[in-house]
Amino acid sequence: MSQASHHSAAPMDRGQCKTIDMVGKIAQIDGHWQPRVVAEMNDDQFKVVKVLGEFPWHRHAETDETFLVLEGELRIDFRGGPKGDGCIVLRAGQMAVVPKGMEHKPSACAEVKMLLIEPRGVVNTGDGAKSERSVENDQWI
Repeated sequence: MSQASHHSAAPMDRGQCKTIDMVGKIAQIDGHWQPRVVAEMNDDQFKVVKVLGEFPWHRHAETDETFLVLEGELRIDFRGGPKGDGCIVLRAGQMAVVPKGMEHKPSACAEVKMLLIEPRGVVNTGDGAKSERSVENDQWI
């Protein structure tokens, strides 16, 4: 899937001290697995995204990653977790934190709308080689 550049500069207020309609922001996203920043807090970014299908296995060696499902059902498979391999399922209103260094693979049988919280500059496809699912950072919506 090709990625058109929709890079826009961070707003001066970085999304602070105002109401952010996350559902309305997600509605502006055309494709799946295309996270867009809606706010920043310190060095962390809040990103909305629509997902469908499977994402590649990946890991982030230097940071945790938070998934908060707004609508739908997200499955996250893990390799080498504290209790071995496994998976969790998140439904609307539920969240999970994937610890740094843990290999994981999110997937969704039907469209899921969610919020990601991760440090600025994190590559969505992890520490490995870039792929067709890699997205340019700091794309604000």
